[in-house]
Amino acid sequence: MIRKLYGILFLGAGVMHFVQERAFMSIIPKSWPFKRFMVQASGVIEVVYGALLLTNKGTRFVKRTLPAFLIAVFPANINMALKPSKLGKMPLPKWVTWARLPLQWVLIKGVKKI
Repeated sequence: MIRKLYGILFLGAGVMHFVQERAFMSIIPKSWPFKRFMVQASGVIEVVYGALLLTNKGTRFVKRTLPAFLIAVFPANINMALKPSKLGKMPLPKWVTWARLPLQWVLIKGVKKI
């Protein structure tokens, strides 16, 4: 059950990197270069994770690498909490962006149960 939930979550999030590319670029810290590449690369990685989990293939790979990926994208989540953020044209409430931070650690801990 958790494997499928993670699969849906990551597949959906990965697709959204391409559907809402500019929104994802806006949460990357301003000083970082190659924002579009980072958004696209992380989107591909999330799609791959999601597909692997939904097809129940490569779960060992996902378990070993997903925590590092989640830590790698954490600075963008911090940046999103610190500055006003939008999902498309809709502003996100501050509590949502701050609540997302501890959720990242819950996701990392949950990888063991995949």
